Amino acid sequence: MIRTTGEGRRFLFLQGPHGPFFRDLGAMLRRTGAEVRRIGFNRGDQAYWGREGYVPYTGTPEDWPAAIAREFAGQGTTDLVLYGDTRFIHAEAVRQAHAHGITVHVFEEGYLRPWWVTYERGGANGHSRLMELSIPQMRQALENCETDLIDAPAHWGDMRQHVYYGFAYHARILLANGAYKGFRPHRALNVVQEFRLHLNRLVMMPFHAIERRLATWRVRTGGFPYHLALLQLEHDASFQQHSPFRTMTEFLEVAIRGFAEGAPRHHHLVFKAHPLEDGRTKLKADIARIAGALGVADRVHFIRGGKLAGLLNHARSAVTVNSTAAQQVLWRGMPLKVFGAAVYDKPEFVSTQPLPEFFAHPTRPDLRAYRDYRRFLLETSQLPGGFYSAAGRRQLLRQVVDLILSPEDPYSALIAGRAAPRQHLRLVP
Repeated sequence: MIRTTGEGRRFLFLQGPHGPFFRDLGAMLRRTGAEVRRIGFNRGDQAYWGREGYVPYTGTPEDWPAAIAREFAGQGTTDLVLYGDTRFIHAEAVRQAHAHGITVHVFEEGYLRPWWVTYERGGANGHSRLMELSIPQMRQALENCETDLIDAPAHWGDMRQHVYYGFAYHARILLANGAYKGFRPHRALNVVQEFRLHLNRLVMMPFHAIERRLATWRVRTGGFPYHLALLQLEHDASFQQHSPFRTMTEFLEVAIRGFAEGAPRHHHLVFKAHPLEDGRTKLKADIARIAGALGVADRVHFIRGGKLAGLLNHARSAVTVNSTAAQQVLWRGMPLKVFGAAVYDKPEFVSTQPLPEFFAHPTRPDLRAYRDYRRFLLETSQLPGGFYSAAGRRQLLRQVVDLILSPEDPYSALIAGRAAPRQHLRLVP
């Protein structure tokens, strides 16, 4: 009998999702016999880890490549664990880890969010192995699997915890970050601006909820056919690193122009903001300005966050850059057009039509192909649970440690027929 063990493994954690998930994961890995350390870059990273194995990085971003090179050379690291792989400190660490033969474990928000999270090796999103795997390859790997196709949930399960931990993280950086003199955020805004945005979002939540309900009511009772445009956060790594656009405004211009040129004149276009949109991009004003200039202001709408399922139930099609919310579109068998690199961008179920033609006569996806793709994800990289709520973390930890310690990544294990049975129960809110 071969026992699952972490003995002889040395894990190095970098930045994780806001909150205590990485701390809990590190503690469970220690119980398997592994050595666990974490490099933290600010007071927010430090707050939810504790003292054991914590190493503060107080240098500048310019010093980081040399620092991580010394770390890998001197500590005998076997595994690197991080959340997202595109921010500079992570991208550089991943590059050097590959050169040293170190296994890279990448966590991300779920491709089938919100009741799942993503665990992959080597890279995520545009760097994922899913980008190169075809539907026929996935079908072959699934021949001996009987996966229950769980319905796509209608709402996020731990949104309040997500917002709270984001607020607490930036508050600590703002108020108690003196020891980290070289810290610079990986996003364009400084810490004070980030903190103000999180605070403003908490304060404005009740008012935004009223605005959202009114806007949704107008669309649902308008009696017109409509198409959905699924927006995402402009500063999100998928948008910045894996799309042809520099700003969300560029996408808005392309989407509204394509609608104006191709959609029937009685159709409408509804932009739905990301649930975590915090106001750093003036989406509502930009949409109104562009739609007015193209003569379609009375047919274009903006909805600030909220549930997607109700809007999808009556929509004709959807467009997006590369939002993971598009998985709910495909689950319903709706036509979909994407502009960026996405793990679900497969020719079997994502339209290749020019945008005006798509709005005029969108082609439907191959629903059987998408369901096979979804089954493949549920058997490999998608784990039930969440990063932010206590219940979600417990659910996630039940499976992820065994996957991390496995000699094979989830995709290779399933393709080779050696994957362990998976738990497919959805987290109950």
